[in-house]
Amino acid sequence: MEQKTKINAEDGKQDLVITREFDLPLELLFKAYIEPEILEQWMGTKVLKLESKKHGSYEIQTSDPKGNVAFSANGVIHEFIPNRKITRTFEMENTPYGVQLEVYEFVQLTDDTSKLNMHVIYESVAQRDQVLKLPFAQGINWAHNRLQEIVNKLK
Repeated sequence: MEQKTKINAEDGKQDLVITREFDLPLELLFKAYIEPEILEQWMGTKVLKLESKKHGSYEIQTSDPKGNVAFSANGVIHEFIPNRKITRTFEMENTPYGVQLEVYEFVQLTDDTSKLNMHVIYESVAQRDQVLKLPFAQGINWAHNRLQEIVNKLK
């Protein structure tokens, strides 16, 4: 199956660029990233905190069926321009991956389509390469496919 979310990771660089076009109006795509109820549905995680504003912060957590925390992440929102841009940090807790900087740019293509450009910067080339060894590409494609499916119902 073709992966609609594209990941560009140039050799020897500590960043990557992720792009995805959605059959969603820009406002709905942006809403999927800033409203906890929607975010929880497409990410399959619990939003413990989400302050969608400049200097806001967030915390997300995923538990296994027995209630044990399997994944936890948090960060600070440094730039927040509605329907255009979110710049934030992202840190997975209890992992060796460190803090990364993420820049999300939301672009209107037509009245009914939009594009997400993500620029993710890691502390080092080695750290980025370590993350890419995880099922990262499959995971982000799965999440973006779910986003499209769930947010479609809000149209």
